[in-house]
Amino acid sequence: MKKMIVLMLLLGATLASPFARAEGKELSFWDKLRKKVETVTPQKKIGATNAVGGVRGALSDAHDIYWKGEAVPVEIDPAELGAFKKAMDLATTGETKQARDAFAEFVKNYPNSSLRKDADQALAALGK
Repeated sequence: MKKMIVLMLLLGATLASPFARAEGKELSFWDKLRKKVETVTPQKKIGATNAVGGVRGALSDAHDIYWKGEAVPVEIDPAELGAFKKAMDLATTGETKQARDAFAEFVKNYPNSSLRKDADQALAALGK
């Protein structure tokens, strides 16, 4: 029985390893960044919000309410996301100088962005 359990654990680890890497090779910085950006949701403008709070009559913002254990999606302004994607596309097509300029412009225009750290890493990868 113990041998069967060990065999199943080894088989599970072997089957799970392709999900960690794409076809046996590590993802590049740009592939990882592209996957991260694909998970970002453009922020929608909402006119009115209905929410249920813990205190009757207490005002609350819809962004403050979440379900326990639920991952909170990253929301970003569509113009901000578009500028980041444009810079990333320039970098992946080999237009290094234009990509550097686009990422520098992104950092200048959106200094408090949730993608700021990624933009700084992209600038470092492009040889700032």
